[in-house]
Amino acid sequence: MSRANGDEAIRRPRMTPDREAELLVATIDVLREVSYEELSMDMVAARAHCSKATLYRLWPGKPQIVAAALYATRPMKPEEIDTGTLRGDLLAMAQVLGPHGEKDVPLFAALGHAVLTDETLADAMRKTLVQPWFADLIEVVDRAVERGELSHRPSATDFLPQILLSVMVTRPMLEGMPADTDYLTRCVDQSLLPALLHS
Repeated sequence: MSRANGDEAIRRPRMTPDREAELLVATIDVLREVSYEELSMDMVAARAHCSKATLYRLWPGKPQIVAAALYATRPMKPEEIDTGTLRGDLLAMAQVLGPHGEKDVPLFAALGHAVLTDETLADAMRKTLVQPWFADLIEVVDRAVERGELSHRPSATDFLPQILLSVMVTRPMLEGMPADTDYLTRCVDQSLLPALLHS
């Protein structure tokens, strides 16, 4: 390593996972206050008390840091839920998602227009948020298959993430009420579980 490169390494300490998480939380905090269009890397850097160069060393731009922030701060990590039964796992997911609905729905609704009009953001959201989170959600069904609770992965599994997450967004818009834990529990028992058990 040259002296110049060595000096650079000294000046740029390794980013710790905790510090990276702080940067992503700061991104979400700013995004809750302004629209996606108004959000800037300068605003995130100011909130996170770091340089804009620090952000750009980790993420190429605003679409990528927003998608990463949404994934990192998602309210539910299905891989951490394992009650021993498919219904138990689905209800545990509902219990975690319900309380977050009122806070998170405006954020996702506001991002909806940006996703439809900004292909770079849409691509970042699909790769960084949607695909890995959908895979996490579907994992609860795969575990049920591994336990022998289900004989195979039901065809309805493909619709599990869309149904569970879309009702959180559409109920406030269409009915003026949050998709709380009780509503999501009924969705599990009356829609998701019957579909998974009989397909």
